Amino acid sequence: MKKKESIQFSLDDTDLAILELIQKEGRMSNSKLAERLHLSETPCWRRWKRLEEEGFIDGYSATLNRKRMGYQVVGFTFVTLGSHEVENTEPFEEFAQNHAWVQMCHCIAGSADYIVQIVAKDLDDYFEHISAMRRVKGVSSIQSNVSVKEVKTHLQLPLG
Repeated sequence: MKKKESIQFSLDDTDLAILELIQKEGRMSNSKLAERLHLSETPCWRRWKRLEEEGFIDGYSATLNRKRMGYQVVGFTFVTLGSHEVENTEPFEEFAQNHAWVQMCHCIAGSADYIVQIVAKDLDDYFEHISAMRRVKGVSSIQSNVSVKEVKTHLQLPLG
């Protein structure tokens, strides 16, 4: 907990404003950012680079339109392993890391061991994905839920 507090205190309002803006508009140029923050370009650039170097920014990417890219199905699968030995957790976590259709994977507390978000072209494709997941060494059961309506997808962290 102490570490989290020290991270928060190392960011001032200008740092948070920089993070907020580039999180929303990743293609923003330094000159545009400086203009929006009422800073000159050099100090703005230095702060941006410092935020990158200190690990506050993991990287940059474009958000693609899932449906336009042909991925019509989103599913959430709960995965339970037979045991929590490394011999079971490692193969499953490696499987999740190595498949691009696995959008996120979290080890969770509760009745299942993992929750996995999957994208697929259609239900047949989704079935192939969960069938492959079922065959991973150590997986004892899976329970899938298919999204019928996307209400919100938001990857930005709250900074205020």
